[in-house]
Amino acid sequence: MVADATDTLRSNLWLRIEFAALYIGAPLAIALFLPPRQMFSALFLFTIAGLLLLWRTGRFDWRTLVRGWSRVGWLFAALFTLAVGVFGYSLMSATNADYILEPTPARLRFLGVIWVLYPLLSALPQELIFRALFFHRYGSLFHEPRIAILANAAIFSFAHLMYWSLVVSIMTFVGGLIFALAYRWRGFASAWVLHALAGNMLFSVGMGYYFWSGNVVRPF
Repeated sequence: MVADATDTLRSNLWLRIEFAALYIGAPLAIALFLPPRQMFSALFLFTIAGLLLLWRTGRFDWRTLVRGWSRVGWLFAALFTLAVGVFGYSLMSATNADYILEPTPARLRFLGVIWVLYPLLSALPQELIFRALFFHRYGSLFHEPRIAILANAAIFSFAHLMYWSLVVSIMTFVGGLIFALAYRWRGFASAWVLHALAGNMLFSVGMGYYFWSGNVVRPF
């Protein structure tokens, strides 16, 4: 019994160290040292590491990544996307109206590319790392589900420190709460859909200004 307790303590200690390195140390290092244009390379490496950790953890039902579409609340997703669009457009109009471009054919084509690629190249890997991996491997570190959800939103927001923007930090914290709740209540597909639609809508109303690596300015 003593040996089992010792092994459990060691396992929890290692998980805490691993959690801190992955969700705090790595984003901090990226924000401080990584050139902004290499952020997607870092996300790719994060995704590979996340998949390996999911595989190593064991007992993860990989079918959940491609199932659960019947549990997606499509009406809520539509209303949520509309709310994100209204909020984003209002914010841009109040703070950076010059960046709201006319819907020219070139811009519409560019948005079409974003609407296809963002869900696959950005929202999907982020949901793998911050929802599937977080709750499956590190959920046991939190004694209450609500604390785990708040922690999830906090580390999701912190991961966007690389943009050095209070607007981005607040938006990603609120988004993290919503995506975490969707994951816990309705599964991976629901969280992914909401994340993808929110991101695409933000780009559509000009909020891509805050998420474009070329606009990143470190405060030092």
